[in-house]
Amino acid sequence: MSTSVGPRVNAARAGLNRGLVEFRASMGNAQEVIFGYALFPALFLGMAFFLDDGDSEGPGAGLGIIFTGLVMLMALLGVMTTAQVLATEREDGTLLRSRAVPHGMVGYAVGRTVHILLMSVFSLSLLLVPALLFIDGVALQGWQGAFTLLWVCLLGLTTLSLIGAVLGSLISNPRMGVGLAMLPLMGLVGISGIFTPVDFLPGWVQGVAMVFPIYWMGEGVRAALFPAEALAAGGYDVPELPLVAGVLALWAVTGFLVAQAVLRRMARRTSGSRVQAAREEAMKRAY
Repeated sequence: MSTSVGPRVNAARAGLNRGLVEFRASMGNAQEVIFGYALFPALFLGMAFFLDDGDSEGPGAGLGIIFTGLVMLMALLGVMTTAQVLATEREDGTLLRSRAVPHGMVGYAVGRTVHILLMSVFSLSLLLVPALLFIDGVALQGWQGAFTLLWVCLLGLTTLSLIGAVLGSLISNPRMGVGLAMLPLMGLVGISGIFTPVDFLPGWVQGVAMVFPIYWMGEGVRAALFPAEALAAGGYDVPELPLVAGVLALWAVTGFLVAQAVLRRMARRTSGSRVQAAREEAMKRAY
């Protein structure tokens, strides 16, 4: 028993170190910091600053824009970034090399999770911290709101990253596939009550939205940022946080089980000849 646990722990520790090293390397790349981390938060901060009406009573447009930005940023970071990284590293042979090392897939999974989680926290902070300091009406609803935002972000990012891992395992062309996957993701964000209350949508559309985690992430973030009277004025019900936590936790567990099975299957099917063929195909696309 101990002989099998020790190597796995060492592999996880190596993955943790790898994730930290890759995040520090990302921070040293100015182009990646600007276009990978800061651009999206800067766009939403700019919209919130210029479109917010500071003279209006209660939460203004700025709070709604920041709320939308937080949920969309988590969706993009969790699903699209994970899918693109996984599909690219399958194509360039990184996944194959990890499989060749004892318990290498454990280290790979831990390293990727740490890197994406740190990247997500950094990018979300670039959006939320300036908004709390400089935009009228943006405030956490006490320590309970801060705690709610913390667990919603952690559960939401975990769930969406697992969905992204499954999606990335199914994509054969990292560039075209990820771009096409963006369309249904943005459509799902659009029907999940992020822009308007879901009550305005047909009943069957509401049912579809409530199946997926983005709707419940929106409920949790809304509870952390909006006072109850603002929710009522906007046509939103007060979120039931235990239900939000339960649905997101269920998605996280289910996603972990499905992602584990899919990644194992993908790793078994990855071979040197497949990687070489993928590289040659990528070179053709480049030219």
